[in-house]
This record gives sequence, C-alpha cells and structure tokens, in this order.
Amino acid sequence: MAACVSAKHGILGSKASLVYCLHKKIRPTSICILRGSEIQSVRALANATVGSQYNEKYCLDLVRSRDYEGFLSSLLLPEEVRLSSLALRAFNVELAQVKDSVSQKTIGLMRMQFWKTAIEEIFRDDPPNQPVSTELWRAVKRHNLTKRWLLRIITEREKDLDDKAYRNIQELEAYSENTQSSLLYLLLECLGITNVHADHAASHLGKAQGIVTCLRATPYHSSRRKVYLPMDVCMLHGVSQEDFIRGSREQKVRDVVYDIASQAHVHLQHARSFSHNVPAAASSAFLLTVVLEDYLQRIRKADFDVFHKSVQKRNPLLPFHMYLRSWKKTY
Repeated sequence: MAACVSAKHGILGSKASLVYCLHKKIRPTSICILRGSEIQSVRALANATVGSQYNEKYCLDLVRSRDYEGFLSSLLLPEEVRLSSLALRAFNVELAQVKDSVSQKTIGLMRMQFWKTAIEEIFRDDPPNQPVSTELWRAVKRHNLTKRWLLRIITEREKDLDDKAYRNIQELEAYSENTQSSLLYLLLECLGITNVHADHAASHLGKAQGIVTCLRATPYHSSRRKVYLPMDVCMLHGVSQEDFIRGSREQKVRDVVYDIASQAHVHLQHARSFSHNVPAAASSAFLLTVVLEDYLQRIRKADFDVFHKSVQKRNPLLPFHMYLRSWKKTY
C-alpha cells in the first residue's frame, strides 16, 4: 500500500497519502515512499475521484438510452454491484455501436484498438481519462474481474466489423457466446459467484440473448438494406436477403424466423435446466430471461412475423415483470 511516513503523521492510507503529499509541505525529517505500481494506482484513484459523479451519470445515461433492458436489470442488482454492472454494460454499448457509427472498417478497427489498449491500461492501474474506462477500472478493482472476458468481447466485436451475414446458426451462437455470455460471466464475478452450473446457464442465456437480439434488429437492419440472419437457415427455406429487405411476410420468411426463434428457446430452456443447482444470488444476473421470454412469446403470437408492429413495441409491463422475478430470485 502506498504510504507517507513521517515522525508526526505515522503511516497514512493511499488516498490520504496522496492528499498529504500533494497539498502539505513535508518537513525534511519526513519520507514519502511510493512504489512505481502504487503511483499508477494513486494516479488512477485521483482521476477517478475527480469526476466520479460525472462518470457514473455518463454510464447510466448511455445504458438507459442504448440498452434499456440492461439498464433495468442493473437497477435490480444488489446496491454494491449496480455501478459495476452499468460500467460493464456501458462498455458493451460503446463496442456495439462502433459498427453502426463508422463509415469505414479502418476507423472501426482504430476504435477497437483504443479499447484493447484501454483494457491493458486499466489492468495496469492507469486507465484512460474517459468516463467508461474510468468506471470500468473501478469495477475491475472492486471485483477483481477477469481480463480475458473483456478482451474476448472486443475481439469478437472487431471480427463483426466485416459486416457479413452469419454463415450458419452455429456462427451466430459463437458470436453470442463470446459477447453476451462473456458479459454474464463478468456480472457473475461482480456478484462473487463461482459456480460451474451458473456458468453453464450463463453460456446458454448469452446464446439465447444473441439470437433474439439478431431477430429483434432485423427490421432495423432490413431498412438499411442489411441482413445478418444465418444464411444456412435462409437457404433451407429458399429465402433471399432481398425478401427481408422488402419486408416480406410470406410463409417461407416466417419459417426462417420460426427456426431461429426456436433455437433461442432451446437455449433458454437449457439454461433453466440448471436452475436447481445455481445459487439464488445468481438469478439477479439473469434477469434478462424476462426480456427473452417476452419477445419469444410475442413473436409466436404474431405467427413469427418479425415485421409485425406488436413485436417491435416495448412491453410497458417489463419493469414490473423483471422486479417480480428478482423478488422471487428465479430466472
């Protein structure tokens, strides 16, 4: 621990040392001892403390506007985990929006490189002076988060910049595992849960979430003349990308949606098969099962018409259902 040692003041904690060393005159008889790694940590603490309220609000506003369901689930986590969850989700949003916000792949790669470098600096206790990076550093320090999960999310998002449809459902599942499941692993770490059954559940829930997200985004992507649904499923039913771009509601298009939604449902059910062996505390990390369940029910009622207005509307009762599930401690 960083320490300022003097005959008068004794040994102070690292934060107090920083304040004392910077703002007080140290007499010749005093000695200030700070190792290199401790100086980095003290600097990071100083940067994080200066604008902590701004950084927290920045992450909260970003998640609320771009990942509303993730925002709701974060609010229902234990108090000591909420800020860390918002930091992780803000980090995920920052990466997710790169693909849609750049006109050239090269620019996207530069942004991804920034985040790769930021993660390395965060684990060296020298995070960039950027709101999400700073809050992510605090989460890493508070919960001893695993670096490889963070880097895996970046690497997978970087590969996704190629802007191509998934070749098959397995490729979509792999992408979902490396992004959504990795995020759930980090949330479990924030909750202090190390349980193999919880990890298995997180793996399947992440895959289900990735598949559902791909379906939900189809109308938006189609409006931009882009289709990312697995090509093998489309080819099986004789559906072209142009069918989705035209917003076709033919039966063959619905059959594609049915097959993909069914795969998400299989993963959701598989995740729930572990529920008896998963610690109750882990259920708060899995509250997005409410969102998945809600969408799969609505797409079924719409006869798997992904363009139906009822499917694209947000369920106003979603916060209540999520609260009820958190109170029951189930997923």
